[in-house]
Amino acid sequence: MQLNFKEIFTAFMVLFAVIDIVGNIPIIIDLRKKVGHIQSEKASIIAGLIMIMFLFLGKSILSLIGVDVNSFAVAGAFVIFFIAIEMVLGITLYKDDDHNAITASVFPLAFPLIAGPGSLTTLLSLRAEFAIENIIVAVISNVVVIYIVLKTSAKIERVIGANGIKIIRKVFGVILLAIAVKLFAHNIKALFL
Repeated sequence: MQLNFKEIFTAFMVLFAVIDIVGNIPIIIDLRKKVGHIQSEKASIIAGLIMIMFLFLGKSILSLIGVDVNSFAVAGAFVIFFIAIEMVLGITLYKDDDHNAITASVFPLAFPLIAGPGSLTTLLSLRAEFAIENIIVAVISNVVVIYIVLKTSAKIERVIGANGIKIIRKVFGVILLAIAVKLFAHNIKALFL
């Protein structure tokens, strides 16, 4: 097992940008107002488990339906691209408002807000480029950050403010756009070789 800190950092930043937990603070606060209490531990652990399971089983699921990792990575690049467009332009391309007070910590918080289509697609795209142990460390690091943000979301919103959250979203959106372009370029070549 060879841990590469550059790979861990890159994978962490990509996942952090895709999950966009800081940008989701207003949604988390709104959810907390609607349902009263969010179980931060439960939401973080379930999201982490979903991501790690998909990291290992995603490739098998894809081969079962006849899709290779490079094709999925190209599709993932499109998903990441559209998430980035949402972040940079401040528009909503996908919205699901189905909130159930009983299961709010699992749905929609752990899935699909944290471990959603974007982060799951990103994991398989990262797997095409990085060592699996580095991605696992990046996922666990993100889960720790997610837990801290969920626990302190109200304080973070007060400190950063609405404009601060918007700026962070836009900065990560631009980073995500660049990552989407790189993922697309890297994997599209593999499809035509």
